[in-house]
Amino acid sequence: MNILKAPIRNRVSFWSALIGMIFLSATSAWAQAPQPAAKPRPVILDTDIGDDIDDTWALGLLLKSPELDLKLVVGDYGKSQYRAKLLAKFLQAVGRSDVPVGIGLDVEPRGEGGQSGWLKDYDLKTYPGKVHQDGVKALIDTIMNSSEPVTLIAIGPSPNLAAALAREPGIARKARIVGMYGSVRVGYGGSKTPAPEWNVKADPKACQKVFTAPWEMTITPLDTCGLVFLEGERYSKVRDSKDPVTALIIENYGIWSKNKAQKRSSTLFDTVAVYLAIHQDFCVMERLGLRVTDDGSTVIDDSANRIATATAWKDLDGYRDFLVTRLTTQ
Repeated sequence: MNILKAPIRNRVSFWSALIGMIFLSATSAWAQAPQPAAKPRPVILDTDIGDDIDDTWALGLLLKSPELDLKLVVGDYGKSQYRAKLLAKFLQAVGRSDVPVGIGLDVEPRGEGGQSGWLKDYDLKTYPGKVHQDGVKALIDTIMNSSEPVTLIAIGPSPNLAAALAREPGIARKARIVGMYGSVRVGYGGSKTPAPEWNVKADPKACQKVFTAPWEMTITPLDTCGLVFLEGERYSKVRDSKDPVTALIIENYGIWSKNKAQKRSSTLFDTVAVYLAIHQDFCVMERLGLRVTDDGSTVIDDSANRIATATAWKDLDGYRDFLVTRLTTQ
């Protein structure tokens, strides 16, 4: 058809269709073009690394998560030199000595733990990065000096956090907590009876201060994190990975488990807190009033602070696949 000799209505339809095709083509090209990555969120890790091995898995996952910009790591709940050395050696071994290490409060318990064999003669003074002798002050300064809100990933008991709130209550206005805390409706091993969970029970008074502070708070209790482990093909992929971070996790897991780490992981509680600092898609989230009792229980109380709580899994296998992909992608 000669468009110039066609009736006006046909010419209008032709040009409308042509313009539509051009618009759709441009839109499609824009959608397929690389989009600017979201700016990584500044985070601090407060951890009792060196007791249960799940903290080491969580540190590895954090380092493998481009959405998160790790500004500081601090050991919590005693064993201050042991935890600082473990953090420093791990970071140094994977080329991340740009991350400062904070020495936490030197409270009970003292001594070392199940990964001490990996440290051997490691000297904290050899760490190429910054080591803060006062980890609580470093935590406060990192939050207060940040130009944007800081996500504080808390995966251990809370003496450092309670001390930081006492020294500078203003941190609650400039940070949010994403933590592994509590047992709401489910206990250890999937039990239908809630139980005092370790990170709360170890220092209930400190945890009460954390739960009542006026910051935004998100937690994974045993209801979700207590169900996470890797086995079969998923675990084999992680175990056999050549990624430097993941290989270091497995090396430490072998030491911690006395070389019983060939077939499956232990329960990976703390990895879920790192995940919740990135996404929440795999979890059922409820905003619950939660109160910490003196015996370390976390009970629903409508008069308590509302906390975003991962109370169940929408897709536990999806989370496991996410974890494996993150840890094995070089």
